Amino acid sequence: MVTEEKPSAADFLPNRRTLASLRAAARRCKGCDLYKKATQTVFGEGSKTAKIILVGEQPGDIEDRQGRPFVGPAGRLLDKALAEARIARGEVYVTNVVKHFKWIQRGKRRLHQKPTVRQVISCRPWLQEELEIVRPKLVVCLGATAAQGLLGRAVRVTAERGKFFESDAGWPVFVTIHPSSIYRHRDRNRQHEEYRQFVADIQLIKSRLS
Repeated sequence: MVTEEKPSAADFLPNRRTLASLRAAARRCKGCDLYKKATQTVFGEGSKTAKIILVGEQPGDIEDRQGRPFVGPAGRLLDKALAEARIARGEVYVTNVVKHFKWIQRGKRRLHQKPTVRQVISCRPWLQEELEIVRPKLVVCLGATAAQGLLGRAVRVTAERGKFFESDAGWPVFVTIHPSSIYRHRDRNRQHEEYRQFVADIQLIKSRLS
């Protein structure tokens, strides 16, 4: 019995691989079904010689509309934490394991939905190529989906936050929360505590690379 191969981003990779050629090719990606509802592909951006790659789950509503990663509320919180740790946004590379926004309609709002394992696997070739080109000294996984995409296993951020690992491909990996999770706490004091811990994680990253 012949098993039909499922499509993935690998089917859309360009022959010549630079960040620019990958970004252009990703605009046409139909490696999974998420492209059908997304406004556009949201590829990574930043320094091609970055020592740090920050990897999130997927673009949000604002990112989907603007076509750039981490430009919404979570992105602004990330920028603030980086600034406190004295890391310039221009010195890092930011991206997501999934390049299209997965959402459901609730009234006038488009609400985020977690991508499936299949969708993460289908989209992973883009991230793998970004890593091969930038070749960072550290990959920072923002949240469980990003960590699972890099480490190839289920990750509980509450248990593995602040720890360093090595991916199957040999990339040094650090696990922390996604900044969007800070907003999910209704209590302002809890938000503040989570943000301070997030900044401490970023500072730990900086000290690791110093």
